[in-house]
Amino acid sequence: MTRRPAPSRPAGPAPHGSRPLPSSPRPSRPGAEEAAPRGAFWLYGLHPVAAALANPRRRLRRLLATAEGEAELRRRLPPPWPVPAERAERVQLASLLPADAPHQGLALLAEPLAQPPLAEALAAPGPVLVLDQVTDPRNVGAILRSALAFGAAAVVMQDRHAPPESGALARAASGALERMPLIRVVNLARAIEQLKRHGCWVVGLAGEAPQTLAAAGLAGRRVALVLGAEGEGLRRLTREHCDELCRLPIRPEMESLNVSAAAAVALYELARA
Repeated sequence: MTRRPAPSRPAGPAPHGSRPLPSSPRPSRPGAEEAAPRGAFWLYGLHPVAAALANPRRRLRRLLATAEGEAELRRRLPPPWPVPAERAERVQLASLLPADAPHQGLALLAEPLAQPPLAEALAAPGPVLVLDQVTDPRNVGAILRSALAFGAAAVVMQDRHAPPESGALARAASGALERMPLIRVVNLARAIEQLKRHGCWVVGLAGEAPQTLAAAGLAGRRVALVLGAEGEGLRRLTREHCDELCRLPIRPEMESLNVSAAAAVALYELARA
């Protein structure tokens, strides 16, 4: 079936001083993040985009916005912004982003953040979260959000078997990706030993552990909390490097919690210890 071309619209100034995008045929939908140039990815949604624009450490390339999206962004973060907004239609944003991405009329092309050394992140107070092969970007994003909410110093995970920075991860983090250090290490066991040398008491969460986190007597200690992968839990080598294992007191009808939910509950328990 042939499709009639859309009627052309008269040229005119874009609202809010934005630059209109040049019109072009809509490309076929790429896979997630395929439309971004190498070394960059698309952030989307009001909270992730506003947080990235406000982060001086984030290198930015382009900001695309619908009229409604830019109006909401202006209310949340008044300009000037590091990059000017370019006017886009929702269909153009949809062609750049994963299917059904909740972009709220905003897409920001950005480069991954440079991570601080682990020792530098440990200069900040608070517990440290260690993720043992947690691969779902939405879980990692939700953990970053809880880590920021409960005053953690950093989140540490392996460079391999872990998701890269992405729009989905940033969306789940709701702005926390820009403020919570996310540190990738080559060897998780060595990173745990480094945490011990910096005074952290390393506690692994395991459903079969003999004592609960609340009964572990962690008040006054700086804790590094280790959480295992979805389904498999902590690996044997990771367990062996923990100072102790603890569990959350959940009802026997439920075998386990989602790793991001477990992180939130454990962080709350540590905050009230």
